[in-house]
Amino acid sequence: MISHNLYIYNSLTSSKEKFKPFRKNSVGMYVCGPTVYSDIHLGNCRTFISFDIIYRYLKHLGYSVRYVRNITDVGHLEDTGEDKISKKAKVEQLEPMEIAQKYTNSFKDVLKKFNVLNPSIEPVASGHITEQISIIEDLIEKNLAYISNGSVYFDISKYNEIDSYGKLSGRDLDKIKSKSRNLSSQDDKINEFDFALWKRADENHLMKWTSPWSEGFPGWHLECTAMSNKYLGDEIDIHGGGIDLKFPHHDCEIAQAVGYNGKQPAKFWVHTNMLTLNGKKMSKSLDNNILPDELFSGKNDIFSKSFDPNIIRFFFLQAHYRNELDISEEAIKASEKGFNRLIKIIDRLTNVKASKINNDGIFNNIKEWEKKCFSCLDDDFNTPMLIAEIFNSSKLINQFEEKGEIGDRERVYFINLLDTLLNKILGLNYSKSTSDNNSILEILLNIRDEARSKKDFQLSDSIRDQLNKKGFKVNDKD
Repeated sequence: MISHNLYIYNSLTSSKEKFKPFRKNSVGMYVCGPTVYSDIHLGNCRTFISFDIIYRYLKHLGYSVRYVRNITDVGHLEDTGEDKISKKAKVEQLEPMEIAQKYTNSFKDVLKKFNVLNPSIEPVASGHITEQISIIEDLIEKNLAYISNGSVYFDISKYNEIDSYGKLSGRDLDKIKSKSRNLSSQDDKINEFDFALWKRADENHLMKWTSPWSEGFPGWHLECTAMSNKYLGDEIDIHGGGIDLKFPHHDCEIAQAVGYNGKQPAKFWVHTNMLTLNGKKMSKSLDNNILPDELFSGKNDIFSKSFDPNIIRFFFLQAHYRNELDISEEAIKASEKGFNRLIKIIDRLTNVKASKINNDGIFNNIKEWEKKCFSCLDDDFNTPMLIAEIFNSSKLINQFEEKGEIGDRERVYFINLLDTLLNKILGLNYSKSTSDNNSILEILLNIRDEARSKKDFQLSDSIRDQLNKKGFKVNDKD
């Protein structure tokens, strides 16, 4: 099946390129994971769901995929220079590793609700300090890094003698203002854009390790180079993350890897776009933010009802991963209606009467439709186009119902094909049919009617209020 002509948009070249891995039938993919100092937000969820689709499709094509997604539990600094996890540990009065474990567990729980597959390896930054120190020593030896007051910085001016820093993001450092962190050790750097490979820690810093240069901790960018190199080698097929990581994180990764290995670290750089809320950037400070569990439970001040994770996943997939997407209650409700339409398509196909006689004409029509579906996925994992094609399948089902000429072979093939597309590749739990939900709803309404007939208004009002909270508006006739 690997004969598919899969094209992927490469951020490095700003073009779609035919995918061909370094090693035949084997793919190495690295995706930058979360910094585990708080609950994951919906924008992060969209990114990991997008790469879940890529992971699922590559496996469906027959590739052996080693998918590495890291956990950042040290070294990600705020503009003040304070480690985000150490800061949260002080606020919650916990050990930093307790904070990291707490929010790692929360991250995994949320992705499980979204039906996201586990990666092959999920390494943590703090577990790879030795590897990071080794890379720093190599870069110092090659004169691409320098020691300053116990910290170590990557020298961009030296690197530009062998390659061009910023080629992924397209940033021209001579034309933009510095976005370097405003650290107390800023004067330790030779060049404005040099970035930290190792930071000397003060005596009050909670997370620090012994190194040849100081008691300190690694820079944020270095962990990905170390872990990607260790588990996938010095050249990998796909490196991904959110679009906000292009600069400086991924530009720094490229520089470190080229300096260390002398090779470009990844053939394809893949980035997902931003998620906005009600047309505005998601931000806690702007009171325009909602966490996944708040959306699932309905316990929030933004949406009037709760939404199933399956519906949110379907909503995400209705936009291409490279396009910005705005989430609103109106948009999710539209996706909910669309998802229910899909369920009805499956129910119709399951219930259509089939003949024991095969129909080659219908079978060929299904095969042609199948090609259209997979051509969508082969075009940079175009899930919105695929979903549109799946909706178009209702036209075929109309023909089956009207002519009654579908054979068992055709129906079984069609049902299995829909299962492959919706369940195995798109990761939608469509088996949780709305017909099941409707049956449960009908039972509750019957219980309520019986309670009202017995004048048990406390029970009937309780059922009504609970259903209203879940978005099912119940109006009494009398």
